[in-house]
Amino acid sequence: MRDPVWPLRRGDERRDERGDPRPATAEDLLAQVAKGDESAFEQLYPLVAGPVLGVVRRVVRDTAQTEEVAQEVLVELWRTAPRYDPAKGSALTWALTVAHRRAVDRVRSAQARSDREQRFCAESGARDFDEVAEAVTTNLEREQVRRCLGSLTTLQRESVELAYYGGRTYSEVAELLNTPLGTVKTRLRDGLIRLRDCLGVA
Repeated sequence: MRDPVWPLRRGDERRDERGDPRPATAEDLLAQVAKGDESAFEQLYPLVAGPVLGVVRRVVRDTAQTEEVAQEVLVELWRTAPRYDPAKGSALTWALTVAHRRAVDRVRSAQARSDREQRFCAESGARDFDEVAEAVTTNLEREQVRRCLGSLTTLQRESVELAYYGGRTYSEVAELLNTPLGTVKTRLRDGLIRLRDCLGVA
């Protein structure tokens, strides 16, 4: 897969010391995403998706929740890009900070729920751990993700599943689906936006 290049706009090309167009950095792309540039987000995605998933996996550990949290992080990067301050660190560092915060929030939320259940059990003389309640909560979270994925078109869903859950590059997704690369990028972008709205990510 070729390195992403800065979107070709008159007077806006980034050039190296020899005057040749240079590949866009994550910082370049994030600055464009902050302006609502969807093509820049398409180029930023493969640069940050893998590292984001890795950070979340190390904190959350549960596979299903890892996927959910990482998806939320990518949507948050799109939505909050204007808050990025390059003076405080690289774009990747910022993305991983967002990922770590989201992951920790998920773990704390799960722990708080477990603590509440244990207090209730202790006060009521019930079992220390309510396996049924935990199973129901987990299943509801997974069902929400499945329901939201089900709201996508077939190509959107297949593209998201291959690129995100399967770790495929845009080019690999296009080849697997026998679909033009530009179409795959558009479906991924639209799919992310629909997932964000369906999941109610703030």
